[in-house]
Amino acid sequence: MHSQNKMNELIGNTLRIGVFAACIIALIGGIYYLLTTSGQLVPDYKTFHEGGASYTTFEGIIRGAFSMSATEWMQLGVVVLMLTPIMRVVLSLVDFSIQRDWLYVGITAIVLIVIIVNSLVGVG
Repeated sequence: MHSQNKMNELIGNTLRIGVFAACIIALIGGIYYLLTTSGQLVPDYKTFHEGGASYTTFEGIIRGAFSMSATEWMQLGVVVLMLTPIMRVVLSLVDFSIQRDWLYVGITAIVLIVIIVNSLVGVG
């Protein structure tokens, strides 16, 4: 029972830390965005520039975050927020495997596969 409490604590901490980290990352990006675009009173949203935004891909977000781009930092916060419940599913899969609860291993694996497939196929 002691190991079960540790796993529940790990899952809970993963969710808390993930949400907190996502908020901090997005907040840093938002503040940086406001500071760097404060000269523009009204942003120009009239023209759509197709293909100009490299931060719509995961690679573009990471590359942009390392180059200190504010929009990529905000999107990195969203990505971290999206990955947080996925990490919970992964940790649950590990937990059920340790417990040898094969029914829940199967169900959790199906949920994880659905999430991954929808994430990969949904892009585009």
